[in-house]
Amino acid sequence: MPSDEEVVRTASAAAEGVILDFYKQSELTDFDVTVEFEDGVLDIDVYVNPPEGADPDPDAVADEAAVAAGDAVDDLFAVGNGE
Repeated sequence: MPSDEEVVRTASAAAEGVILDFYKQSELTDFDVTVEFEDGVLDIDVYVNPPEGADPDPDAVADEAAVAAGDAVDDLFAVGNGE
């Protein structure tokens, strides 16, 4: 069973990876990934602020990053359970 810290690190890394797949870090005005894992509940909040007119839509990227974070945690638990 992964530790809470490992869950948070895994989710954060996955979300950040998705964001940086879409935008160069130097292009971003700001981005924030907040992950909490408490009592078996995962809460992920992703904020992306690229330059005006950037493509793709930052809300879509944030949503995709949050999904990727959740999927990475699911995979982490699957590996921990021997799947």
